[in-house]
Amino acid sequence: MNPLNHVAIIMDGNGRWGLKHQKSRNAGHKAGLKTVEKIIKESIKKNIKYLTLYAFSTENWKRPEKEKKFLFNLLENFLVNRIEDLHKQNIKLNIVGIKNFSKKLNLLLNFSEKKTFKNTKLQINLALNYGSKSELLYAFKKLNKKKEKINEKNFIKYLQTKDVPDPEILIRTGNTKRLSNFLLWQIAYTEIFFEKKLWPDFNENDYKRIIKDFMNIKRNFGNI
Repeated sequence: MNPLNHVAIIMDGNGRWGLKHQKSRNAGHKAGLKTVEKIIKESIKKNIKYLTLYAFSTENWKRPEKEKKFLFNLLENFLVNRIEDLHKQNIKLNIVGIKNFSKKLNLLLNFSEKKTFKNTKLQINLALNYGSKSELLYAFKKLNKKKEKINEKNFIKYLQTKDVPDPEILIRTGNTKRLSNFLLWQIAYTEIFFEKKLWPDFNENDYKRIIKDFMNIKRNFGNI
């Protein structure tokens, strides 16, 4: 059986789900949050140590102001109402990306990270205002500025995931088969699963099926 420490997820399809069911993209974002909680619980059951969720990309700033405001309010409410519970469950919250939000949201994110910093059951890497191309350019610039030798070991030091093992599994829901500027360096040897279901319809059984399929994959890493 393959070891599994880290699952990354592109949570695609919230807006489409909302339009389909309640004629509102925002309704889909709200429903998607329920799926997040289900997957967190199942990750703990499976003893997965890292869960990285693509919540808001650098490209998502192009979305309508009303939708962005709703998303940030949803995140603020989640942090206010649920961070204490996550802390009690020994869950660590880590933000991957640039905190370039409102003062209130930035403070909440910093508080949540600090409060849960020592927790060890599960680390949730929440990718907010994250873009892999920007991350890679930043790492190269840091190497150049510090005049360090360009090699894999030094390069990884400047990635936003420098203290996190690369994911063994990447899941993308929403019946879209692309990576959308997500963890391009880190998923070099990751097993990728594209799911037809929209994110709010994705459930524990889907998650368990993917994990089971992963366990049966022969992973060669260039070997035979």
